[in-house]
Amino acid sequence: MKSYRKELWFNLPERVGFVNITSEVERCLGESGITEGLVLVNAMHITASVFINDDESGLHEDYRRWLEELAPHAPVTRYKHNMTGEDNGDAHLKRQVMGREVVVAVTKGRLDFGPWEQIFYGEFDGRRRKRVLVKIIGE
Repeated sequence: MKSYRKELWFNLPERVGFVNITSEVERCLGESGITEGLVLVNAMHITASVFINDDESGLHEDYRRWLEELAPHAPVTRYKHNMTGEDNGDAHLKRQVMGREVVVAVTKGRLDFGPWEQIFYGEFDGRRRKRVLVKIIGE
């Protein structure tokens, strides 16, 4: 069995944003030489997420609005976490809802997706560098 590991780095200029990282994961798959196996993609920071869904701008705006309704950023005093001097208590909750990682099957050298599926990096406390781990195992 082969194993491949790579870190992808992101620094979004806004507090909240979504980036389609499917092509970067596909590039990693090509570099790995693995044609049958599994790809794990996970956010290595507690205020960021990796998830699978449709690459449709209306859906992404719905996510932004829905997440802000679930865990509004302001007032920052509403979160006990922020009493430590942080202002990102909401980002931790948003990450919990959106998830830490995805696993995708690799079949015949390709990501084995359903219709419309793409991989996204979700940022909930941006304006600083964060990383995503891509780990591929298989043959």
